[in-house]
Amino acid sequence: MKKPVTLIDIAKACNTSNVTVSKALADKSGVSDELRAKIKQVAEEMGYVPSKTVTSRKKSNIGVVIPAKYAGLSGSFYWTLYNSLVQRLKRENLYCVIENLENRDEENLVLPNIVTDRKISALISLGEISHSYAQKLSENVEHLILLDYYVPGLKVDSIVTNGYNGSYKLTNYLISLGHRNIGFIGSRKATSGIFDKYMGYMKALIEHDLVIRDDWIIEDRDKYAMSIDLTFPKELPTAFVCNCDETAFQAIKQLRDIGYSVPDDISIVGYDNYLISEVSDPTITTISIDAEYMAELTVTTLIKRLNDPSTMYRMRTIEGELVIKNSVLPLR
Repeated sequence: MKKPVTLIDIAKACNTSNVTVSKALADKSGVSDELRAKIKQVAEEMGYVPSKTVTSRKKSNIGVVIPAKYAGLSGSFYWTLYNSLVQRLKRENLYCVIENLENRDEENLVLPNIVTDRKISALISLGEISHSYAQKLSENVEHLILLDYYVPGLKVDSIVTNGYNGSYKLTNYLISLGHRNIGFIGSRKATSGIFDKYMGYMKALIEHDLVIRDDWIIEDRDKYAMSIDLTFPKELPTAFVCNCDETAFQAIKQLRDIGYSVPDDISIVGYDNYLISEVSDPTITTISIDAEYMAELTVTTLIKRLNDPSTMYRMRTIEGELVIKNSVLPLR
């Protein structure tokens, strides 16, 4: 059976963007008369059949691709977010098809099967991938949404948490309790989210004229964003800001292994407030992210995009709330 012609196919044939094709076919402004005529002619020659939004949404499959490096733990924040997505899509009669993205496929720019099979109406990329792979997806998917990360300059919708402000809150909280020597655990170049959190941490220290020491910035993952053992310096700060709860959990365990107690010797804070922050001993002071609201905002954005592909692309940011638990003590 011949595959239906998509806006992407027409865009490639006309050497233009999906958005321009969508505007031209819908007779919207922003496209020259000459290009509009060319696009319509090519669409007709290729046998393009416009989709009926209301009808198609009831039958649409929405793809979700998750890098395998983020999908390892069934209780992780990403699985919590995925489950919220499934429930929210179901309420809109949209069906969810998931596929894990292996490291080698990401490196070699191999598209997911759910994309090459052309059986999805849109794709949600959950968890940060390389910029080049995100670009590849955007060129081959009619509607792409980045969830929990963004790619500067890429014209797609994205839903992110305000990691910058969240980390700033956590660092200021530690400072308010008397901590002056504060480190950061997270590989800054691994993801845009970790880098934003590092910048929030930096802002708080700079505002209070506190020292930023390179040896107190600890890497927590390798070039594939897989977790690695933490390497602590001989002289430790009194507190660490961690880029996520999982890293905070790992830090607590490794510090205990080398003879330190959290929070008696060192205070630790995390980010996300999912299951691991509660089962940890001690429980982890963190920033709470509402996964259900993230899913709600993602699906709302998706539906708007399906209804009107020509709308302006936006990055929507979600704030988190400070949740105080047992991993922090005032500095004696």
